Parts: sequence; C-alpha cells; structure tokens
Amino acid sequence: MSPEPPYVVEDCRGTLQLMSDGTVRRSAELPAVFLVDVPDGDLGVEWRDVTYNQEHDLNARLYQPRHLGAANDARLPVVAYFHGGGFCIGSGRWPCFHAWCLRLASELPAVVLSFDYRLAPEHRLPAAQEDGATAMSWLRSAAASDPWLAGAADFSRVFVAGDSAGGNIAHHVAARFGKTGLGPPVRLRGSVLLMSAMAGETRTRAELECPPDAFLTTKMSDTYIRLMLPDGATRDHPAINLTGPEAPGLEAVAMGPILVVAAEHDILRDRNTHYVKRMKEWGKEVELVEFAGAQHVFFVVDPWSGRADELVRLVKKFVVDHMDTE
Repeated sequence: MSPEPPYVVEDCRGTLQLMSDGTVRRSAELPAVFLVDVPDGDLGVEWRDVTYNQEHDLNARLYQPRHLGAANDARLPVVAYFHGGGFCIGSGRWPCFHAWCLRLASELPAVVLSFDYRLAPEHRLPAAQEDGATAMSWLRSAAASDPWLAGAADFSRVFVAGDSAGGNIAHHVAARFGKTGLGPPVRLRGSVLLMSAMAGETRTRAELECPPDAFLTTKMSDTYIRLMLPDGATRDHPAINLTGPEAPGLEAVAMGPILVVAAEHDILRDRNTHYVKRMKEWGKEVELVEFAGAQHVFFVVDPWSGRADELVRLVKKFVVDHMDTE
C-alpha cells in the first residue's frame, strides 16, 4: 500500500505551506494584495542591494535620496527598516515594501536600510530578532567602511522602524542596544513601530471581535503564531509578548522615544495600546497615534493612499523632532 501523499497542514496566503511530512513549500508568486504599483520614476532615490550576512544569505536594500538637502551637502538621518509578514513571509524586495521605503527615503528624507531576516517555520523565533541585532552590527560596520553611505548618512541619527513583524523586531533592537549600545558613531535616536506584531495567552477584545473579512484575521494570526514560535512555547513567549509575564522589564534600559502607530480595525490595536501603557510605566517616552477606520498595515497594501501620505508626514515629524535629542 503506497503511503499517503503529503497534504497542507498550514497555509499563509498561499505563499507558504507547511506540509504534513514537515516540508515547507514557498511559492515564487506573490499574493496579489502585495503586488502594488511602483512608479516608473524612482522618486529621486538611488538604491542598491547588498548581502549583510553571508552565513544565512540575508540581504538588505539601501536607499538614499539623490539630492541630500537644500545645500546638497547635509548628511541625512538613517532609518533601519524591517518588513512585515508574520515572521513567515515577505522580503524588502517585494513591491509593497520597496514602494514604502522609496517614499520614506524621498519624503523624510532619510537614508533607509531595509533588512531581510530569516523566516519561520524554517527558522523559528527568536531567529528574526537575532538577525535584527546582526543587521545593526552590520550598520555599525557600514558607518565606517561603506563609501556609498558615508557621504549621505549621519549614523549619529539612527531610527529603527518596521511594520507588523518588523515593528516587533524594531522593539527588540531598541531594547537590546538602547541609545548608545552599538557604540560610536551610531546612536539610536528613536523607534517607529507600525502596527507591531504582538500576542499573548489571553485574547483581547479586538481579537475576539475581529470580522472575517479583515486584512489580518484572528485565524490568520493564529497560523503565523503556530509557525513562528519555538516548539513548546506559549503565546506569552517574550519574543512575541513584548510586555507580558515572561518579558524582561526595561526600566534600566536607556531607550530613545518611541512612536507607536495603531489602526482602529486591526486585531493588534489593543495589544499596541497595552504596549504603550506598559512602556510608559517603565519610564519610556512613547507616543501613540491611532488611524481611524484603518486596517492592519494599510500603507503596505496601498502605499500611495491619502492615509499613507498622512503616515509619512507623521513619521517625518517624529524623526525631525527627535533626531537631535539626547
């Protein structure tokens, strides 16, 4: 009798499938929702790809505006960016994330370094957070050795940012290194968490009341969590429950200001709000902005929308307000 052929156990938007025999299938075809338009022009931004970690073949896409400022001689703040995708899918080379980083580089303006990281289930957490730390170490080395960046980037004005899973990585980077833990010339001035991925054992109201047509549903989030967590871990694992019972306190860590952006119709809204409350209790400077009527990562799905325009302006103000604060 021939063995039963493997069947799909878990599916992430058709891009990733975990099979019954433990194998992982990844499709080269992206979900249609992430195939956004990228303008024929480059918004006045130059970009190139590099490998920042040879061991794991991890890439980064580097962006810098062609004209640095009014005098064309001022170096710009740096945004280290991590894409979303539930820790399971995604790449900075996907059109949606590429378009968003083009906008940030052009309109802040800033030098944007968009880092990929290892994905689950092949590499379960905390692999992604470890890669975030490796990316920042590469950034420190690049500050001293990369001529393409040297003339444009002010590495004493670094912000770490990300959406969804990438926002989670941004938190871990900021908490790990604080303002000055990377050493000169790098200084982390702040972090931008855009609908950051978080979870916990106890369901929130937003998770319980999530409609089935949401961009990120509770069912979909549960799939990501099953695939991302280490074997035997609960949803309170500190890699994903950032302020939960197993997470280390951050009272003693000197962190820069934090901008947390939430969306009204996002299942992560309540967790993002609780994160802000807990970080304030730990003495951190945190600003929360909620986008009314918006879904999870609306600016990734449509980076050219009016709401995305508003978000770019918000991030720009945060960067300008804090790039010289001690």
